[in-house]
Amino acid sequence: MQNTFAENETFKKIDFTEKPIEKGEYENCIFQNCNFSNSDLSHIKFSECEFVGCNLSLANINQTAFRDITFKECKMLGLHFENCSQFGLSFSFDNCNLNHTSFYQIKIRKTIFKNSLLQEVDFTESDFSNSFFDNCDFKNAVFQNTNLEKADFRTSFNYSINPILNRIKKAKFSLSEIAGLLDCFDIDIEN
Repeated sequence: MQNTFAENETFKKIDFTEKPIEKGEYENCIFQNCNFSNSDLSHIKFSECEFVGCNLSLANINQTAFRDITFKECKMLGLHFENCSQFGLSFSFDNCNLNHTSFYQIKIRKTIFKNSLLQEVDFTESDFSNSFFDNCDFKNAVFQNTNLEKADFRTSFNYSINPILNRIKKAKFSLSEIAGLLDCFDIDIEN
């Protein structure tokens, strides 16, 4: 069976849970308001694509290639990015719900996250150095042996990052959320 090659196409309001997306390569394509929840996206290559208003929750992304991808207003609960192809991996997130997602051990420097929910996300042993986290909620996110050097958290909140267990040299934080760096010391901080 031959793989599909789609270029410069727009896919609107397609429910891929009813008719699965064809295996192959998608270049410079736009997916608008599509449903990929619980879909099998394994071994598919997405390059320079944009996902807008899509639901990708619990999709199987085993060896899926995401190269220069933009996710806007997407629901992406429980994804395991550590299972996708690491070759050329690059993406950005704007106004996405990534709760319960895992970035375990992936190296994805200079990533942009804007206005996104990152609650209970696993960043263990990953490299997000030089990344920008703009107005993101990190409630109960896990940072352990994570490289966050030169990352910008100034407008984000609810993070708890142990500076002893993580690399945070030259990272930027706001004074109002500085307690998130001191949680591990079990001290009381008052205004």
